[in-house]
Amino acid sequence: QVQLVESGGDSVQAGGSLRLSCAASGFTGDSFCMGWFRQPPGKEREGVATIHTRSGATYAKGRFTISQNNAKNTLYLQIDSLKPEDTAMYYCAAVESGWATPCRSVISEYKYWGQGTQVTVSS
Repeated sequence: QVQLVESGGDSVQAGGSLRLSCAASGFTGDSFCMGWFRQPPGKEREGVATIHTRSGATYAKGRFTISQNNAKNTLYLQIDSLKPEDTAMYYCAAVESGWATPCRSVISEYKYWGQGTQVTVSS
């Protein structure tokens, strides 16, 4: 059974940093698009970063860094210079992907989702 479990969310002051983790289990194969998405209160979910697990190709918005530890089957999202507008539930997601397929932050393209971890940033 495929499972994604996020952790690392916290309540922090603006200007700080956080590293979110997403532990993956139950996957078959090693070629996936994995992404981090967030949903601020009262707003739609949006993508912030993607990574292809085989090629290593990444995309991330300005203050975000996505990385993976294949040995630990864990995905990370580093968020620096946190702002109050970063307050949101953060989700990781995954979908099987060909190794040459670019990953996109399109919610409907992702098949597996975690339950989310809450990040709250105060000014």
